[in-house]
Amino acid sequence: MSKMPKIARFGGKRDETNALGMIVHPVVFYASAAIIMAIVFLTVLNTKQVESLFSTIQAGMSDRFGWLYILAMNIFLGYVVFLGFSRYGKIRLGGPDAKPDFGVWGWFAMLFSAGMGIGLLFFGVAEPIYHYNNNPLGPDGNIQAAKDAMTLTFFHWGLHAWGVYALVGLSLAFFGFTLNLPLTIRSAFYPLIGDRVRGWMGNSIDTLAVVATLFGVATSLGLGVQQVSAGLEHIFGIEQSSMVLMLLIAIVTGMATISVVLGLDAGIQQLSKLNIVLAGLLMLFLLVVGPTLFLLDNFVQNIGNYLQRLPSISFWSEGLQGEDGGWQNGWTIFYWAWWIAWSPFVGMFIARISRGRTIREFITGVLLVPVIVSFFWLTVFGDTALYNELFGAGTIAAAVGENIDTSIYVLFEGYPLAVVTSILAMIVVIVFFVTSSDSGSFVIDIISSGGHENPPVGQRVFWAILEGVVAAVLLVAGGLGALQTASITAGLPFTIILLLMCWSLLLGLRTEWKTRGSVYEMQADPTVDAEEPAGSRR
Repeated sequence: MSKMPKIARFGGKRDETNALGMIVHPVVFYASAAIIMAIVFLTVLNTKQVESLFSTIQAGMSDRFGWLYILAMNIFLGYVVFLGFSRYGKIRLGGPDAKPDFGVWGWFAMLFSAGMGIGLLFFGVAEPIYHYNNNPLGPDGNIQAAKDAMTLTFFHWGLHAWGVYALVGLSLAFFGFTLNLPLTIRSAFYPLIGDRVRGWMGNSIDTLAVVATLFGVATSLGLGVQQVSAGLEHIFGIEQSSMVLMLLIAIVTGMATISVVLGLDAGIQQLSKLNIVLAGLLMLFLLVVGPTLFLLDNFVQNIGNYLQRLPSISFWSEGLQGEDGGWQNGWTIFYWAWWIAWSPFVGMFIARISRGRTIREFITGVLLVPVIVSFFWLTVFGDTALYNELFGAGTIAAAVGENIDTSIYVLFEGYPLAVVTSILAMIVVIVFFVTSSDSGSFVIDIISSGGHENPPVGQRVFWAILEGVVAAVLLVAGGLGALQTASITAGLPFTIILLLMCWSLLLGLRTEWKTRGSVYEMQADPTVDAEEPAGSRR
């Protein structure tokens, strides 16, 4: 493979600023918008039929391709760990002279908020309790079931999830910043298909990424406002209604629009930092007023159980259970498909904020820091709920069974300042969804513009508003279930795409090392006497 070309954008002159002041890729932008609107229109007209169709597709995918999801997720994790320890770990994203665009704290706050902050708040209480009462690894409702519940929860939110995000983020950052290709999904496949990334293959990849990202964000926005609405009803008696849901979506969309107008530094980064602080205060409060020693003991124990059982559960596929299986389809396979479908969004975003990091720094930061923090969060909320079931009033399981949206509010009722903490939880949910919405709009705009790192503000506003409109329309029409299933369906084709991305990235890294490996070696060890190859600077 020869040296990578420097390409300003994909699409040539056609994606220059148009009469409306927009910079768009003419195929990706309009095709994505048309597909999204068509699916929403069809879902509104035929909600039950569309939901049934997507559910059938998802069930068929899980039954027939569950083994592929399981194998692929292990390959992704093993691959990025290998890169981190290899000589390629010394390569700097952006070239030898690149400096980080953001400080460590700002980088981590944005990475965490864009990745899993939303889900951790939503499932931090509910998932451990569900596994405790429906334990696929043994008997339900005892001490061992509590251990298994936390191990499974860690498994779903741990290294495998962040492994797929690290793969996509690293690929995009390397090809975008180090090799000067456009910052878009198709660029990661240049070593494999060459200039065909400009044609229908590249257009299809980017269009699929845009559709999956917008549906994922819109679905999460809809589910999030349902949780906030449930909190308003639970605490203040404000009955859930279409009007309340629409108002909440309008508020979140408005805040996200303001954030994307302000940009990465003044908007998304500051909101992410605020959210980390608010979520940290909520977690710290529960740690102090809850069973503190029990939680600290179990944090250590949970990590040990997770690491001990990780090799076996990573490859567990219910292969011997036949028709009696199915737990994995609803949980592990669902999560793996969900993370893969979300990987263009999170991967693109963490790539955009990671210029200047070495590959080793990038992989270490993306894999370890969010995972450890997530594990502590899950321990505080999950084990507090399990403590309630094992030694307390046992009220959480009933809440999870009745309405999962209210589980966190029921948990706070057992401790002081329940109203204050519940209101804070609602605020954290809202800000988490704002950061996801503005981050999603930013990413979609980059992809649909052909790789521009800072497209016009008006386009970001368009995508932010479209996310809110899609969520509102489908929420009122009752089609969020179909939309969620549709976004998960994107996980299967993206699994194949990501497997190809692994090979393409390796080819790119080999070429970069041949060209400037001695420079990276010298940076890693200043005592090495090396000269930069002629013509290596770009």
